[in-house]
Amino acid sequence: MIRILDYKQMENKEIFARMAPKSQVEDVVSEILEDVKNNGDEALFRYCEKFDRAKLTSLEVTDAEFEEAMAKVDADFIRILKEAAANIHRFHSAQKREGFTLKSENGVIVGQRILPIEKAGLYVPGGTAAYPSTVLMDSIPAKIAGCREIVMVTPPSADGKIAAPILAAARIAGVDRVFKIGGAQAIAALAYGTESVPRVDKIVGPGNAFVAEAKKQVFGQVSIDMIAGPSEILVIADGKASAKNVAADLLSQAEHDKLASAVLVTDSGELALAVRDELERQIPLLERAEIARASIENAGKILVVASIDEAIEMANALAPEHLELCLDNPFDYLDKVQNAGSVFLGRSCPEALGDYYAGPNHTLPTSGTARFSSPLSVDDFIKKSQFIYYPDDAFRAVANDVDRFAREEGLTAHGRSATIRLEDKT
Repeated sequence: MIRILDYKQMENKEIFARMAPKSQVEDVVSEILEDVKNNGDEALFRYCEKFDRAKLTSLEVTDAEFEEAMAKVDADFIRILKEAAANIHRFHSAQKREGFTLKSENGVIVGQRILPIEKAGLYVPGGTAAYPSTVLMDSIPAKIAGCREIVMVTPPSADGKIAAPILAAARIAGVDRVFKIGGAQAIAALAYGTESVPRVDKIVGPGNAFVAEAKKQVFGQVSIDMIAGPSEILVIADGKASAKNVAADLLSQAEHDKLASAVLVTDSGELALAVRDELERQIPLLERAEIARASIENAGKILVVASIDEAIEMANALAPEHLELCLDNPFDYLDKVQNAGSVFLGRSCPEALGDYYAGPNHTLPTSGTARFSSPLSVDDFIKKSQFIYYPDDAFRAVANDVDRFAREEGLTAHGRSATIRLEDKT
């Protein structure tokens, strides 16, 4: 049963279960990365047979397999995927920006160019955790950014196939190539390249502890999006909220895994008790009841506060991944929210709406990193390059200042590179 506590009874650091258990995978992942780096496809086939129990003869998904998947997926779900993709595309298209050029009267020109990264790598979980939503959320921003090639990796089932909804989502989103590999070995393939898998410039997407550790270890060889922690939701609700709806929203995150944190903050003791009862009624009805039960009992909490303003202050201190404001007039509070991955406004906006359909990205900062980081976006798939042009007269006017600045830092060769040009006769 979930605990009900007065907010003043605990410190902020105790509210979310953000202390991850000690990793036992670091050395294992390091060995896998080195193996794939040295042995390429041979290692990938070997690990696929070992971990996924699939004996493959080819790693890449064929056009025929794409067509087979599209035929298998229910037409109504294809419609939903396309509508979700359109919403995601609309939202992320607004994020696209252009470079700029600044010109001065003396002929000086400076500017910034916005360039897409060339190759983006997407990791998509497979097996029992097959998420076509992740395919859409991670690939569409890369497509909008203009990445030349989008490469997806996802583990196969024992029969060597990829779940049909995953491939359908990849086809709808415009993913260029899909490979049947998962785990740390998939991250290694994207980071280093193999005979079959192209090396990419950035890897994004969620995964288990082995995937997270692999992303951590290859960072610097390639860029990554983030090291994601357990999923978390903070629901702020007043006494008029539906206990049934709030409980369902908490469980939508609790079913992710046993380490997920689902927390309700309310100024109503009556709602707190009603939500606790609703959780007990709803948990047995879930297909993932065991996982949800462990999450609710180990990391779930209901905190009673003096006011909604106090709840908002707490939210800013915690910087949750998902923040629901189950309140009347939620826009009155939005400007007060400074730290949150994604904010869900009002009583008819469950977090699941953002996971699948609304358009904003569901790859969000966890573990309090919303204090300084952002949801996945088009910006994750671009790089910026600057340029500078000075005509001769404009340069001569500032060359001595450049020299003076350089000498102040003790870098006389820097300064000399400026003043030597003053010796030239034009």
